[in-house]
Amino acid sequence: MDNSKILESYARVAGEDVMEHLKQLAAHLRGLKVVHVNSTREGGGVAEILRKLIPLKRALGLDTHWEVITGGQEFYQCTKSFHNALQGDRVMVSDTLLQAYEDTNAANAERLKPVLQDADVVFIHDPQPAPLIHFFPKRKGSWLWRCHIATNRPYRPIWKYLRNWVTRYDASIFSLPEFAQPLPHPQYLVPPSIDPLSDKNIALPAKEVAAVFEQFKLDPVKPLILQVSRFDRFKDPLGVVEAYRLAKNMVPLQLVLAGGGASDDPEGEIVLNEVRLAAKDDPDIHILLLPPDAHRTINALQRAADLVLQKSTREGFGLTVTEAMWKGKPVIGGDTGGIRLQVVNHHTGFLVSTPEGAALRIRYLLHHRDKLAKMGRTAKAFVKEYFLITRHLKEYLALTIILRMGGPDRIEVGM
Repeated sequence: MDNSKILESYARVAGEDVMEHLKQLAAHLRGLKVVHVNSTREGGGVAEILRKLIPLKRALGLDTHWEVITGGQEFYQCTKSFHNALQGDRVMVSDTLLQAYEDTNAANAERLKPVLQDADVVFIHDPQPAPLIHFFPKRKGSWLWRCHIATNRPYRPIWKYLRNWVTRYDASIFSLPEFAQPLPHPQYLVPPSIDPLSDKNIALPAKEVAAVFEQFKLDPVKPLILQVSRFDRFKDPLGVVEAYRLAKNMVPLQLVLAGGGASDDPEGEIVLNEVRLAAKDDPDIHILLLPPDAHRTINALQRAADLVLQKSTREGFGLTVTEAMWKGKPVIGGDTGGIRLQVVNHHTGFLVSTPEGAALRIRYLLHHRDKLAKMGRTAKAFVKEYFLITRHLKEYLALTIILRMGGPDRIEVGM
């Protein structure tokens, strides 16, 4: 699709005025070389955002690149430990793993030198590539560390180690104010977003939505609740199973836990096996291990569900919450992190802290279908206003202008 058609497509969803504003901002940056670096092209919210953000930036005239660092088992074991520690787990990381982490970044820095050395703006996403900046002492442009993780209560020894790398950046970006940490440079607030034109979010024919019932042997009559997420303990799939069992005592019900793995998450298989064990032989619990490109399938499942859960115990943002809300579904979400930004309690869904609380809200919504439908309509309108990729891009463009042209020491460009 050529650039003009890309912009026209988004204008039809977000509005002509929104796209005109983006063009005005991008005019100040045309030709700028911008590079995003993360640790995977498939799996997880960061990859999903970048997959659509990069073409949009290019369509607006920015010379934009997406690079991915690679590593071995020890590297990913180390960075998964970092992820857990930043979300509060007391995790010890051996010197061997830390050395693998630093060596992997050194090797990737050498490989990426041609594209990073002369970039005007570099976005480094999350802890995996954080040390890259150390290997570019004569870098040309501005480097930003973009943290997508809930860092409101990080395990201090690990944060102290990572902070040695992060302090070298020109600025940091967090999703919520409470995630920000004391740092010697400007910090910006930019919540994530979804792409309304991706296969995961576009409108689907009714027959494609109905087909998932036959494909996964679901009951087309029995109410369906759904959680879509990686098999990660912080997503609390075991808590979802418990909530389902409590709710099922009062209302006929079936549960789908749909997810996949990410190449930078070595714990996924362990958690998946724990969920299978918890499900036992319950014919109404369907555990779906989906490939990374199953976007239309996830879309269809979200549209087929009566309501959606994201019962995370810790969460940087939770794109699956916004995805479900965009499809007119109320969400029962964990009262944590970025979910609080999306689920307006009693309006776009419910916030819960326990399986018992989740079960109570499941029963309430399934017994009050008028309330369920009203919440769903409110949820979709809320996403259109605040959580589409066009808003996300506007804030990145504004931030880039501030960095390139100078500005105040601190400015919040989020909600």
